Amino acid sequence: MRRVLLPHVVADEPAPADGVIRDFGGRSMGTSWSVRLVAAPGDDGARLQQGLQQQLDAVVAEMSHWEQDSDLGRFNRAGAGSWHPLPPAFFDVLAFAMEVARCSGGAYDPCAGELVNLWGFGPHGRFDQPDFVPPADAQIAAVRAALAAHPVVLERDGRRALQPGGVQLDLSAVAKGYSVDRLAYFLKSQGYAHYLVEVGGELRGAGVKPDGQPWWVALEQVDDAQLDELVLALHGLSVATSGDYRRYFQLNGQRYSHTIDPRNGMPIANDLASVTVVHPQCMAADAWSTALTVLGCDHGLRLAEQQGLAARFVARHRDGGFTEHMSTHLRSMLDE
Repeated sequence: MRRVLLPHVVADEPAPADGVIRDFGGRSMGTSWSVRLVAAPGDDGARLQQGLQQQLDAVVAEMSHWEQDSDLGRFNRAGAGSWHPLPPAFFDVLAFAMEVARCSGGAYDPCAGELVNLWGFGPHGRFDQPDFVPPADAQIAAVRAALAAHPVVLERDGRRALQPGGVQLDLSAVAKGYSVDRLAYFLKSQGYAHYLVEVGGELRGAGVKPDGQPWWVALEQVDDAQLDELVLALHGLSVATSGDYRRYFQLNGQRYSHTIDPRNGMPIANDLASVTVVHPQCMAADAWSTALTVLGCDHGLRLAEQQGLAARFVARHRDGGFTEHMSTHLRSMLDE
């Protein structure tokens, strides 16, 4: 069975008369990206491929924890007690991520990169290396204690951040979403109002296709969940999904998710298989889907209601079955 989700607000701006769909794409941040847009007849968008790639390259140069020479990489290596002016986009993304951390009670924390590294999901000491060993409880406790005692401080005047010493920023749960938003802003600045942007599975749509139909996308499904398909009209909206089935490793018969709960320093082990968030900003959808995944179904759904988030939770049962739960805001979008 297929169910349909519709945005609450639909703009009435039509696509260009006789508009043509143009496709662009490439690689960035270890994944693929794609753009579909409606162009006027005769506009092949030849100038756009390079411009779109440059936008993504700029995000990597500022916010990648995989690149030692990025602005984030330099901050992570900086000495204790040092202040660092950050590029405007980097500062804004970090400030937003830290606000989600505050609102979620620390279920998501962009400053907890060292915990991610301990579990082999960072750029070094990877879990798939033959000499990898899961961290001991004492290591986890030491990192958590250091984070609590010496937090990162942001100062809006001057857009700078304090490195308290040893903090490893990791924006991987928000950077892809921000990249989607950045490509959307770039397209708008170039005069394009009808498009579908995707980076690593996170999506944002605006306007309509030449036939007047919105950009229809199916919400990501968990393998073998056998739930009804949900299709979303991505019109002025973004969608992001987090799940424990995407990246994990198994060691000595135990399964370790790549999503780390900063509150205890351990990979999540709750009832959730996936969380999908629909939001006007892809950066917000990306960050909140991670935070809600860490919280689990009951607490996550409660926080989604408090924050007015459109969220879908897929919970896994011990017998192998799955159950779907929706926040009130997402349920109100169902075309029933």
